[in-house]
Amino acid sequence: MEREYMEFDVVIVGAGPAGLSAACRLKQKANEAGQELSVCVVEKGAEVGGHILSGAVFETRALDELFPDWKELGAPLNTPVTRDDIYLLKNAEKAQKVPNMFVPKTMHNEGNYIISAGNLCRWLAQQAENLGVEVYPGFPAYEALIDENNVVRGILTGDMGVDRDGNHKADYVPGMELRAKYTFFAEGCRGHIGKQLIKHYGLDSESDPQHYGIGIKEIWDIDPSKHEPGLVVHTAGWPLDDENPGGSFLYHIENNQVVVGLIVDLSYSNPHLSPFDEFQRYKHHPVVSQYLEGGSRVAYGARAITKGGFNSLPKMVFPGGALIGCDLGTLNFAKIKGNHTAMKSGMLAAEAAAEALLGGSEGGNELTGYVEGYKNSWLYDDLYRSRNFGAAIHKFGAFVGGAFNFIDQNIFGGKIPVTLRDTKPDYAQLKKASEAKKIDYPKPDGKLSFDKLSSVFLSNTSHEANQPVHLKLADPSIPLDKNLPLYDEPAQRYCPAGVYEVVTSDDGDKRFQINAENCVHCKTCDIKDPSQNITWVTPEGGGGPNYPNM
Repeated sequence: MEREYMEFDVVIVGAGPAGLSAACRLKQKANEAGQELSVCVVEKGAEVGGHILSGAVFETRALDELFPDWKELGAPLNTPVTRDDIYLLKNAEKAQKVPNMFVPKTMHNEGNYIISAGNLCRWLAQQAENLGVEVYPGFPAYEALIDENNVVRGILTGDMGVDRDGNHKADYVPGMELRAKYTFFAEGCRGHIGKQLIKHYGLDSESDPQHYGIGIKEIWDIDPSKHEPGLVVHTAGWPLDDENPGGSFLYHIENNQVVVGLIVDLSYSNPHLSPFDEFQRYKHHPVVSQYLEGGSRVAYGARAITKGGFNSLPKMVFPGGALIGCDLGTLNFAKIKGNHTAMKSGMLAAEAAAEALLGGSEGGNELTGYVEGYKNSWLYDDLYRSRNFGAAIHKFGAFVGGAFNFIDQNIFGGKIPVTLRDTKPDYAQLKKASEAKKIDYPKPDGKLSFDKLSSVFLSNTSHEANQPVHLKLADPSIPLDKNLPLYDEPAQRYCPAGVYEVVTSDDGDKRFQINAENCVHCKTCDIKDPSQNITWVTPEGGGGPNYPNM
């Protein structure tokens, strides 16, 4: 089919911290040279920031470089960190506060801010548009345009107005080609085009497997007498353990609110585990409930996290484009921070592309300047120093792994002369259901803990009902014929939005049901399915959650 097209110097997929920082940097470099560069950012969410979810304690290092006058420009950094409290939760009632002297220095947050990453992206989009960037929310990238010479030449946006069976509805509008000399992929964790490009170009052939977590987050209005703006609380231990690791956060932001969340490592082994339900019971621990009791929950969301770090980074470039941000995997797990590193990766890619384009390049080549810039930057140093952090926890558990990380970070500065490898993919870690302990989760009380459907309601998730299901099964028989007998079909539990169900009819027959309209775009299913049978693709433009300030 002949499609309409637009041409740009650079097309960026994803209006997150990485994509928007890249767009701003491209325009800044063009302005410094007195030349023009056409830059376009496409975003699958209905609005910029609507699909952004992060903790988030924010390190300003990249922002200081991108906009040194960010305070005067009104960047939404309103709550400086005042104190760090770190606890080891021993069980449902008891906890041990970790003395500061035994905390890895990467987890001290002096000079950082507690922010809404969504609001930061809204502000970055304003700066980008002020610089002349074209930002298009509600336009998901469907696939990369790869020419006969194996060069990425842009992207194809998704068709609109297609029914569940693939037929064109009355309001059908075909996707548009956005052609570019260079294309940056900043889709966030487990970006679906990034995943395709990694496979197509073999970008991960020399790296460890990527590793992930699922982060579940809520925002609460709390009693002003319990509110301490700038307080950062992290926990390890209960309700998780060494075979099913993870940790939590509770941050006091402005306006008598806290953000509270649990990160479950997707290397967990018990197929009966439900990250959502672990989060619900975690909130009943006295360390957490002391702040939440008497308060009200106002927002909910979930998102997978790319956390393999330095050793899991794929090759960053390919002919005609680059991976940036969490599409690449730049989160610093030792700091539990990824926004500043995502921004820096986007800026480095932008500087390389600007140098090439302003020097007369027609694009299509590999941006080796991006790779060189990364290796000579603080981003490389940041990620290198944290390379052992996650692997130590996986190999040795929270206590011994924590001790290793304390020695590595506080004594060796992240340069201990050993590199731990973590070579087993997360999806391959599950035990058989018959070999794992069943978990009896308490019913939600409607005060501190809640069910999935009421939670999804708070995420403002919406999809056009009559559209193709965007969760694709390579083999529709696998959920019932393989995953159910072997693993009690874990999709019923690892999804934090109730998308997957095994439904039993009156006559005892079972069917695997996909409630795609519930999907909050976390990508956990694409990552954790033990058969690697589920592929997440973009739904119709604007679908998904619409987070106000996550």
